[in-house]
Amino acid sequence: MLQLSAITKTMFIPFLVAGDPHPDITVELALALQEAGADLLELGVPYSDPLADGPIIQRASARALQQRMTLPKAVELVAVMRKKGMKIPIIIFTYYNPVLQLGEESFFALAKKNGVDGVLIPDLPFEESEPIRRLSAETGLPLISLVAPTSKQRIEKIASCAQGFLYCVSSLGVTGIRDTLPAEIDQFLAEVKRYSRVPVAVGFGISTSEQVSMLKNYCDGVVIGSALVQKVEELADRLLQEETKQEALNEFRRYAQMLVAPLGK
Repeated sequence: MLQLSAITKTMFIPFLVAGDPHPDITVELALALQEAGADLLELGVPYSDPLADGPIIQRASARALQQRMTLPKAVELVAVMRKKGMKIPIIIFTYYNPVLQLGEESFFALAKKNGVDGVLIPDLPFEESEPIRRLSAETGLPLISLVAPTSKQRIEKIASCAQGFLYCVSSLGVTGIRDTLPAEIDQFLAEVKRYSRVPVAVGFGISTSEQVSMLKNYCDGVVIGSALVQKVEELADRLLQEETKQEALNEFRRYAQMLVAPLGK
């Protein structure tokens, strides 16, 4: 079971797309993020019809699909990461259709076998998640819930049932790099923390160290996805060449450290 209660500082939770730009490189990028101070990794499974992903992650998913990345291969990549020295928790971020195609029980069994620490399915409505929640409880792999700035009643309902940590969507819409965050985000996070029994993390649009600095006092974790995925896109050619790969990995690690410097990583 994912246990985050011992973490005393605001968590750095990066997101990568499995297989972008190559499965082997994903492993090395994950290890670079661990070196940069990541407390937990969200490993995204590429999907051809994403509901919540903006253009940057859509392009990354297209690159990963060209590498023939699938849900089972992404889950098995976690075991490879463990063998290479990955110690922080890893959450599989996948849409529901690939889980349905693989089979819900098969998916959770495979995730458990390969060292996954939790599951996040962004297009599975809370109201329809009970069967998955039962499998989650049986395997000890928490189903991470997302909560958006909607009605107080729905926030309370989702927050009171959250497992592992609660992922707060900073603003409605898709993922992406945003220059500004909603002015009322501190009120939203305070409302969620009133009801949540698990750490509260915030994501969607967080892409600068200034935004991280602004949010760190209102939440328990900051999720950074599109900014890191865009950096992978910029470095892709160098990452794929053996003679420039290490230099590119070092640049990626320094970029991640710069983004989360306000967290003291």
